[in-house]
Amino acid sequence: MIRKTLAATTLALTTLAALPAAADIITKMSPHSVPDTIDRLETAVAEAGATVFARVDHAEGATKVDMELRPTTLLIFGNPKLGTPAMLDGQTAGLDLPMRVLAYADDSGMVHVSYHDPATLAADHGLPDDAEYLTKMTGALDKLTDKAIAEE
Repeated sequence: MIRKTLAATTLALTTLAALPAAADIITKMSPHSVPDTIDRLETAVAEAGATVFARVDHAEGATKVDMELRPTTLLIFGNPKLGTPAMLDGQTAGLDLPMRVLAYADDSGMVHVSYHDPATLAADHGLPDDAEYLTKMTGALDKLTDKAIAEE
């Protein structure tokens, strides 16, 4: 009995350790619809001189397999001036770059804008904690998502 309990506890802790902490995901609320929020984000990204690589409408994809998903859209974008130095320090950072921002509507219709905190790249990919590009990525994501959710 004790062995089963110990084995179950070990398995649970191992599984939890493999999951990203909720604190690693930054979420803001948007007063706009998901499409409008992503449009505003895409405009802000372009105005900042970064490149939009893809826009993924997960809800549209769900309809292709006869399933329903609340509005959920991912914008993938970046700037090689920031991403390349990160990958030079740890090429596996390419798994998490370019940057991604997800806008989605919850079951009450509230729109959330979420992204991974760039600081997690340091631990996940062995990058220097004090790398200037991480500070710039953090600032850029904060400013760009603030523009996307602004009431103006």
